[in-house]
Parts: sequence; C-alpha cells; structure tokens
Amino acid sequence: MSKFKNTIREDEVTPEHVYHSRRDFIRLGVWAFAGAAALAACGVNNGSQANQRVEPTAVQKSPAVDATTSAPAAVAPAGPGDTDELGNKLNTFEQITTYNNYYEFTSDKEQVAVLSKDFKSSPWKVEVAGLVGKPMTYDMDDLRTRFPQEERIYRLRCVEGWSMVIPWTGFPLHRLLNEVGPKSNARFVRFVSLDDPKQFPGQNDIFSFQWPYTEALRMDEAMHDLTLLVTGLYGKPLPNPNGAPLRLAVPWKYGFKSAKAIVKIELVEEQPTTFWTIANPAEYGFYANVNPAVPHPRWTQATERRIGETGRRRTLPFNGYAEQVAALYHGMDLAVNY
Repeated sequence: MSKFKNTIREDEVTPEHVYHSRRDFIRLGVWAFAGAAALAACGVNNGSQANQRVEPTAVQKSPAVDATTSAPAAVAPAGPGDTDELGNKLNTFEQITTYNNYYEFTSDKEQVAVLSKDFKSSPWKVEVAGLVGKPMTYDMDDLRTRFPQEERIYRLRCVEGWSMVIPWTGFPLHRLLNEVGPKSNARFVRFVSLDDPKQFPGQNDIFSFQWPYTEALRMDEAMHDLTLLVTGLYGKPLPNPNGAPLRLAVPWKYGFKSAKAIVKIELVEEQPTTFWTIANPAEYGFYANVNPAVPHPRWTQATERRIGETGRRRTLPFNGYAEQVAALYHGMDLAVNY
C-alpha cells in the first residue's frame, strides 16, 4: 500500500465519466493495460519493493487490485477536483500542454504545442550505459510494462518564476538504476535528449546552444524516490509538448533539470557539464534546487506565478519538498552551490 500522504477526500474526486466527457479524453487503452499488466506480473507487495522507502511528500495513486482475478482494476486518473498534498489545485490539461519551455522546438512557450504536434515519439529506445554492471536498451513498451506505473501529483517550479501542479504518470528512476546495477565508482547520472534537427527546428540554431540537451543528477539525487521517469500525465501518454515519450521529473529542482525526450541515461564518475551550465553558467547552476533566498541574476526567486492565477505566491524552499530532500545537501552552502 502507498505510504504517501493523500489529502484528497473521496468525495472530491471527479467521477470518471464526468472527467472523460468534460475533457474529451480518450481512454488510454493499450498503454493503460500494459502498465496494469506489469503490476500484476510484479505483484503489489513483492519483496524487492517492500523495503523501498516511499517519501510522504506528494499525492500518489496506485492501481487497485481485484483479488478475484489478480488483475489491476481500473482507476480513474486525476481530475480537476484533485490537489497536491499542500492543497494546491491541479493545473488543467490545456494549461500544462500549451505553456512549455522546450527550446528544441522554439523559445516561444505558447508555440511549442503547435510546432510539436507532428513529433514522432514512437518507436523509441532508451540506452542505459556507462558505469553499470548490466547495460540495457529499453523500448517504451519495456519501460511501461517492466516497471509499475504510478500517478504522482508534483509541483513544477520554473527558474523563470512560474509554476504548475501536474499529475504525472511514471516510475521512480531508482528502479531502473537498480536493475542495471550501478558500479561503485558511479557518482552522477547523465541524461541525453534526442538530437534530431529535422524534428526539432530549434536545434538548427547551432550558434546559441550546444545540442543535444543534456542534464545530470548526483547519484543520491537520482536514487531518491521522488525522482520520477515520466511516461504520461493526466492519465494519458506523455504529450509531445511535455517531452514525449519519456522525461524526468525532479520536483525539488527548477524545471530545466527535468530533461525531455530522453534517449540515453549514462552513469559516470565525474560531474558532467550540462546544457544550461554550458550556455550560461552564471545564471544556471548544476544543482538548481528551488531556493527563494537566492535570487536569479535578473529576478527574484522569492515568489512565483502559478499558471492560471493572477497574483503571485510565496516560493517554498526545495519547492515544498524540504522535509524529504534537504538532508541530501547537509553541510553545503546552497547560496554558492546553486
């Protein structure tokens, strides 16, 4: 059973038929069945998962299991009445998919959805390599069936001072890393996004940026249970504007740390250079932990604008996940290691 603190009352959840008719969402079909089949195959309470720590920091929904058939029963995805564990309402599907930073397409947030509509996210393979005992190459069906899919409601805080609340679907990165077996000298995990100028018009700009997009986490950050490999949102496969078919979600860090369209995950010994630390190291640090006490060189980080709201709200240290992750940085000066 989930140990996540869930503040959602049963009567607050939008009925499934209302949710689908209001949003005109299509049923997920094969994708949902694949994730359900994985849960049945792996077992909800198998020994390998029983000892994993689940941080009580975000609302999590896990598929229910019908004891008579051993098959996961259908569970309605998050709806408009749902909230995160702090009581913040979800952003709508439309807001989440039509306002995005995705420089591979364009620097215009509202044009990303237009330019990405024909992006080909299938077939798709993800290589896991480097300092691992068992290098692997997965396709998306592997990732959706091999690792039980969970829905987690996370806050997303952009370094630019705007934020959203998003119901992601995916699985903790540590499950994949444990399967490939990190070697003892693996200290960082590097993520490489697709390099395809034919699909990504922004990648034709070779003078401003060094493509492909790369990001990285320290090993303990990558192994933290909050670090999610995302395969979907709002009960649907991950949309193109949000990084289809696979992206990262690290909710206590600024959004640029969450690489999109991932094709390679590499374990390395030395701290990697990353896309934004190459492009503008004075403004984009490696750690990028949400820190309202450390301003960006061009604006304050003390407040943020939640998309869909008119005013500004106070930004929380580590985006509100300090209780779960602050110990990772014990003894570090976070004003210097930004």
